[in-house]
Amino acid sequence: MTGTVTPPFGARLATAAAARGPLCVGIDPHRELLLSWGLTDDVAGLSAFTDTVVTALADRVAVLKPQSAFYERHGSRGLAVLEAAVVAARAAGALVLLDAKRGDIGSTMAGYATVLDPAHPLHVDALTVSPYLGPDSLRPAVDAAREHGGGLYVLARTSNPDAGTFQHALVGDRSVAQAVVDTVGGWNGDAGRAFGPGLGAFGVVVGATLGELDVDLSALGGSVLAPGLGAQGGTPADLVRLFGAGQAVVPTVSRDVLGAGPDVAGLRAAAARWADALAG
Repeated sequence: MTGTVTPPFGARLATAAAARGPLCVGIDPHRELLLSWGLTDDVAGLSAFTDTVVTALADRVAVLKPQSAFYERHGSRGLAVLEAAVVAARAAGALVLLDAKRGDIGSTMAGYATVLDPAHPLHVDALTVSPYLGPDSLRPAVDAAREHGGGLYVLARTSNPDAGTFQHALVGDRSVAQAVVDTVGGWNGDAGRAFGPGLGAFGVVVGATLGELDVDLSALGGSVLAPGLGAQGGTPADLVRLFGAGQAVVPTVSRDVLGAGPDVAGLRAAAARWADALAG
């Protein structure tokens, strides 16, 4: 595999956010949502749902984040729907972040990371990954991101109720979550900061519904993917409370936008409301 995407992911993200605002909309076609749209819970319904979301939003939001599991559950035909959607979304100017939370070692991790290669049929701009097999387990994904100009978002401090069971555990004098943040900051290094603060290719996932920010992001050098806005209770005020003004944040909304479908105008209006709220 050869070829490099230029400019790197951090620069592409900065450009998209400057032009469109930072909003990321998740594409989560679970059964209940398909049925609420009046669609069938099968490949035909999946395709209709996905096509509508991409048509409505790919030309106006910075990032679309399809959740791989909801396509994988429909087998190879579901993945074909996802492949077509990724191509269409990127052609319309949206960055595509594949939410797959991959985590493994060696050649297996390298295999997962091939979606960052422009030659892959499911070529995406960035990928979510899990670090819990150790930092070296992610090295193949880091290398792939560097080679192809892609990005990674690493699970660090999530806001699901029992996340602290592992993430608050200590590694020496640091929490596991802080060790993840520090590792990702090391990957960004000086090269990651060359495009400006917070614009390295490697970011972390930190929930927008945390009661307090208990990790230090000052040396991250990359952006924070902040899920949990809307139906999960997070607000724009929570982003300010947790991250302040100096941290590059990619705020993520799913149900509060997708619930406005199946009307294209409704989806666009819901995304615009969130974009305005985040800008205010």
